[in-house]
Amino acid sequence: MKMKTNRSSSPLGDFIKSRRERLQPSEAGIQPLPGRRRTPGLRREEVSYLANMSVTYYTWLEQGREANPSPEVLLNISHALQLDEDEQKHLFDLAHVDPANAGAVPNSEEPDSGVLQQIVDQLWYPSFITDAGTDVIAWNRAAELIIAEFGRMPENERYMLNIIFFKEDYRKRLVNWESFARYSAAVLRAGFDRSQDNPLYMERFERLRRESEEFEYYWNLYEIKQKRVTTALFRLPDGQEMEFMLHSAAVIDGDPDLHWCFFVPVPGSGTEERLMSLLEQDRLPQ
Repeated sequence: MKMKTNRSSSPLGDFIKSRRERLQPSEAGIQPLPGRRRTPGLRREEVSYLANMSVTYYTWLEQGREANPSPEVLLNISHALQLDEDEQKHLFDLAHVDPANAGAVPNSEEPDSGVLQQIVDQLWYPSFITDAGTDVIAWNRAAELIIAEFGRMPENERYMLNIIFFKEDYRKRLVNWESFARYSAAVLRAGFDRSQDNPLYMERFERLRRESEEFEYYWNLYEIKQKRVTTALFRLPDGQEMEFMLHSAAVIDGDPDLHWCFFVPVPGSGTEERLMSLLEQDRLPQ
């Protein structure tokens, strides 16, 4: 009978194991333990030494046998594995621990679409709001003119994962599509383990892996990014280009499933002037 090998059985265990295997002893500032090294990167003993904890406890974390590490333990592991800011937040998210001990209480009510529409209409910059499934549930006219014609899409296709990876018009408009799509996959991975109980989300995720070679490639890079300011360069059908900084408000009215995205023109790029002219032309009688 073939014996079972110990394998990590939790997203937290998989993540810290992947980071342990990429970090070399010389990079961690320690002398390698004697003996033949059978695995890449650090050994568990070396991580536990750097994180000031027992080998047994660290092993339990990797194997998924310990599910409630303290913030102090997570912080020690983060330092030992030299995680960057995005990866450290991902580590805390996987452990369901708030490092600031200030978690927001989710709003159980359905979002008021009328209020959300009023929010995006306050900006003349391109702006839209998505829900937990990345469905675009409110948008303004500038977003349709620059990003995508949300109002013409069937409702079941009007979600950002679909638009980014499957809508050819969007891909043609977004000059830096490759870097933006890679960033989007890394953001998706950062929040993925909190979304696995959402059947619709998982159905869409499986479709991405099945039908988009680009997404599968970016996903397998195992990169982690939190939502933050990034850039998007659009080329419109008439040939003019507009460059924006993409900002994201992570929580609206206490609901962590709602994300407000707004595109601010890059100063000095001429984008604000071109956007204003485009909106003025759009208001003229056709």
